[in-house]
Amino acid sequence: MAAKLRFNCTNNMAECEACIVGLKIAIGINVYELLVIGDSDLLIHQVYREWAVKNPKIVHYVQYVQKLCKRFHKIEFRHTPRIQNELADTLATITSMIKHPNTDYTDPVDRELKGHLVHCSHVEAEPKGLPSYFDIKKYLEFGTYPEDATSNQKK
Repeated sequence: MAAKLRFNCTNNMAECEACIVGLKIAIGINVYELLVIGDSDLLIHQVYREWAVKNPKIVHYVQYVQKLCKRFHKIEFRHTPRIQNELADTLATITSMIKHPNTDYTDPVDRELKGHLVHCSHVEAEPKGLPSYFDIKKYLEFGTYPEDATSNQKK
């Protein structure tokens, strides 16, 4: 199965969306035991709660994946590097080549996901209520960093 996301999102958001679509398909066909093979080591460790979710835009995605996992009797996530995952690479290539004739078309899966908190439009809010580019714009205009900026953030 291949799905094409028809909205702008980060790679991590796309990984989560793909995982959610796959889990929902498995649930829809009454799968009770599932092996999820993915190339996002980050997502797998976050789903297993081994790594913290630091990006506020991803929190709701990971929580929703964890919620869907509870629908299975047994579920295992296994990391496979993209270079070794020929099937995923082939599906991604094929999907990127498919052009829908109607540019206003919205996939049914996308429409279905919009009702849940996992969709990117629900996680765009910034913690301080400011746009995500605010600190960058302030730096470009005045050459100043936020008071709480770490050395990594300044880079």
